[in-house]
Amino acid sequence: MTLFPLPYFDAHCDTLSRCLNTGERLLRTTGQCDLTRLSAYRPAGQLFAIYHDAAHMPPEGLFRRACRQQALFRASREKYPELMTHAALSVEGAELLDCDPDRLEIAAAWGVRSVNLTWNHANALSGSHLEQPERGLSDVGRAFARRAYALGILPDVSHLSDPGFWDLVRIAEGPLFASHSNSRAVCPHTRNLTDDQFRAIRDSGGVVGVNLYTVFVGGGSMDSLLAHFDHFLDLGGEKTVALGSDWDGGITGAGGIRGAEDMGLLAEAMARRGYGEALIRDIFWNNLARLLGAPQV
Repeated sequence: MTLFPLPYFDAHCDTLSRCLNTGERLLRTTGQCDLTRLSAYRPAGQLFAIYHDAAHMPPEGLFRRACRQQALFRASREKYPELMTHAALSVEGAELLDCDPDRLEIAAAWGVRSVNLTWNHANALSGSHLEQPERGLSDVGRAFARRAYALGILPDVSHLSDPGFWDLVRIAEGPLFASHSNSRAVCPHTRNLTDDQFRAIRDSGGVVGVNLYTVFVGGGSMDSLLAHFDHFLDLGGEKTVALGSDWDGGITGAGGIRGAEDMGLLAEAMARRGYGEALIRDIFWNNLARLLGAPQV
């Protein structure tokens, strides 16, 4: 069974960082996501993350590295506007903006739609799920999140510490967003969301993008991946669950999904599972599109 024309809107990939490192172009890469592969979907959307591991400081510094990735994205949009109608930017790790609330003005001018408050490393805003996981938002972290909401940029809780998550819930001035996080009840990894965290995102009108990485899925099978969708749907997440592949982030996709070109396999497995067409469209497009102000399909 083939579910085409299948829409596709994904909340996270690291393809810009990959392209900067390899010299490839967004149009076609040897990685897991590119504009050519995305063009098979109708319509197609992708949040392209600006990312660099702060443990390996680039010579130009993190902010200049972010600027170079934004320039690559801008040049691609100018050259291939029809392929990037629904492409947008995110920032994975506020250290790329020097954890400076004033840098958010620049990010907003770039068209950035979301910012992960942390990546794996703790920073001036908060502890992460991996480093200083007991530490929540600092005063600067709270100011950063408030400024982001005011500018229409969503603070992204993927990678954030649990205390940081709940600190953000207390001050949130808009929907909560987890661009690429799975269910901790299904796979007990600190990168995944507890049921209470998922409910908080659901109740805020936010979105959770399910990550395809086998480590966070808890196995390599399609059933292991679908278990995360099933669980979130059991929590009332029909309008909350979306896709957050994590392509080009050094991942191996579950369910035999090698890259963006294979996402029809997931849709077909959902259909066999009894998911109706409307629910599949919501997961593949409408839920994230609503959050980001794109048209419904």
